[in-house]
Amino acid sequence: MMKYSGQTRILVAVDCIIFGFDGENFKLLLIQRGFAPQKQKWSLMGGFVQPQESLEAGAQRVLKQLTGLEGVYLEQIPAFSEPTRDPVERTIAVPYFALIDIQKYEAQLSSEYHAEWFLLSEMPSLIFDHEEMVEMAKMRLRYKAALHPILFELLPEKFTLPKLQTLYEKLYDTTFDKRNFSRKVLSTGLLVRQEEKDKESSRKGAFYFKLDKEKYYDNFEAFLKFIPKPEKFLV
Repeated sequence: MMKYSGQTRILVAVDCIIFGFDGENFKLLLIQRGFAPQKQKWSLMGGFVQPQESLEAGAQRVLKQLTGLEGVYLEQIPAFSEPTRDPVERTIAVPYFALIDIQKYEAQLSSEYHAEWFLLSEMPSLIFDHEEMVEMAKMRLRYKAALHPILFELLPEKFTLPKLQTLYEKLYDTTFDKRNFSRKVLSTGLLVRQEEKDKESSRKGAFYFKLDKEKYYDNFEAFLKFIPKPEKFLV
């Protein structure tokens, strides 16, 4: 096999920033690193890209190893390439953020990696530059969610409008007007109201909604207008 002469080989890894939502708070899935350096320290789930693998295929493999889930929303963010970022060997890391419905995840978790959900606001210290990756992924998620209906990936099959509003408020760390938010969300035509109500939150109850999957995929690139003044959240 022909190779470029005089060139240094560099390792490429993928790291997954796995976001979840438990109905009240945003969470981040972390593992305890199983090998040196920094063994037992908290880390993102990652792995080296294999010779016959694309970056995305590597990220999907890593995600399936940890959660057992396939078909999860994944989006690449800029690579981390500081020469000294990994003390063992020169490694370029390509991060992906993933959005997971925690209810689906809990049934399929692999116990091998000692994974644990942490509130984003209570994240422990992470190895290498993983904290920077999380911050970059959070900002990218804020940007993308202001433009596209991406956050529905974090919800169970049926949900209430108050839960949806809480999801957006937690991501942007703000409060939206309830009436305006509901009106704008329903105006997208993405939601189908169900007959049943969630009676746990109030005596009156809130109707459950389901996502119209066909409209969701057809209109994924459509601009969402229910985030007021989104530009203030994108800095």
